[in-house]
Amino acid sequence: MTTQQVADRYYELAQQNKWMEIQDELYSQDVVNKEPEHAIAMGIPTLTKGLATVRAKGEARRAMMEALHSQECSAPVIGGKYFSMSMSREVTFKGKPRMKFEEIAVFEVLNGKIVTEQFFY
Repeated sequence: MTTQQVADRYYELAQQNKWMEIQDELYSQDVVNKEPEHAIAMGIPTLTKGLATVRAKGEARRAMMEALHSQECSAPVIGGKYFSMSMSREVTFKGKPRMKFEEIAVFEVLNGKIVTEQFFY
């Protein structure tokens, strides 16, 4: 798949809240996830390598959620082997007040698979 095709499929699945399917279908086994330095204060590692580890991190994060109130993702913008999206989510974590997260996600595609994802929030 081309970067455009991967981005379009990501967007299609994201609109359906199918995050596990996105990882199963579009991510490389060697994917690298990068979070900003301030994520450490929220208990989120800044660098995660490998699909199984990235998946486990996401599952742990979802387990901390009490309620997901809304979720949005913009159409992708393509630039060479990269695509980016604006994402937002309103969520209540267990024992915490309701909050809204807004971020820019940048994905790198090689050989038809996402090899890096980096989030800016």
